[in-house]
Amino acid sequence: MQGSGSAQRLEVVVAGDEGSARLDRVLAARLPDLSRSRLKALILAGAVSLKGAAVRDPAYHVAAGDTIIIDVPEAAPAEPKGEDIALDIVFEDDDIIVINKPKGLVVHPAAGHETGTLVNALIAHCGSSLSGIGGVRRPGIVHRLDKDTTGLMVVAKNDLAHQSLTAQFADHGRTGAMRRGYMAFAWGLPNRQRGTVDAPIDRHPHAREKMAVRQTGREAVTHWEILQSFAGRDGKGVAALLACELETGRTHQIRVHLAHIGHPLMGDAVYGPHFKTKANQLGLQSQAALAALGRQALHAYLLVLEHPRTGELLHWEAPLPEDLLLLEGALKAAL
Repeated sequence: MQGSGSAQRLEVVVAGDEGSARLDRVLAARLPDLSRSRLKALILAGAVSLKGAAVRDPAYHVAAGDTIIIDVPEAAPAEPKGEDIALDIVFEDDDIIVINKPKGLVVHPAAGHETGTLVNALIAHCGSSLSGIGGVRRPGIVHRLDKDTTGLMVVAKNDLAHQSLTAQFADHGRTGAMRRGYMAFAWGLPNRQRGTVDAPIDRHPHAREKMAVRQTGREAVTHWEILQSFAGRDGKGVAALLACELETGRTHQIRVHLAHIGHPLMGDAVYGPHFKTKANQLGLQSQAALAALGRQALHAYLLVLEHPRTGELLHWEAPLPEDLLLLEGALKAAL
């Protein structure tokens, strides 16, 4: 079923060594390209038959030698519609696509952003190579970057890839090889070379569009290390370029965690507005570069994962985009 969204008739002959006699589990063992939820939906819809009769009970017990017929309908058209939006594609095959997301691009359609999103772009770009996530021809979004965060994102093109990537992102490198690295320009200079922020994150109690460190929140762990330090006009440390790696994937995690330790992202109007006065300590060139940035200075530069089908370890790095290179150069020039 790899890379095809057209209707198919599949045949499975029960070997008896699938580990269970249940229909849904036998099919899951023999058809890894289809998710368990997708198989269950097909069974309940009457699309799975045995000896010429539909079997609608996922728990039905099959026997060795039984021939099971599965009629997989064509993947339903995607909603939303595809749009011809240019993408910076880093890697693509039948299972996954990795893109270097520009600033200003919303990942998924939502209120206020029904069109012009990454999902719209991927639907148009991938076309028939999307075999469908849960029976709908759509890209499988397993992680997101904020609208104004740039950098690497991986997207699933079929159920097999979606299941694998979802599991890898849930694990976040605790037992597997996955790594997600970010470059972050932060206000101030931390008092040590590297550190870890282990602080739970939940919705802000008063501002619903924000997140906050709260004891009632979900576990969130961010590791950081200083790559460069930048001095202000008084010769003292005014900012730092940090390499951050995530051990969890909470909304706005790096932005919240760095603000929590007193080093919010440069340009972050949501989590670091009170640091605007810090800009007065920058040189004129740095002030101009920061004003031109117009976004939080955060870039997802590193992505390491196992290929969903082959298990091969894949490693990508994306250099800083032009606006952050300009900021870096201006901050260096002030040294």
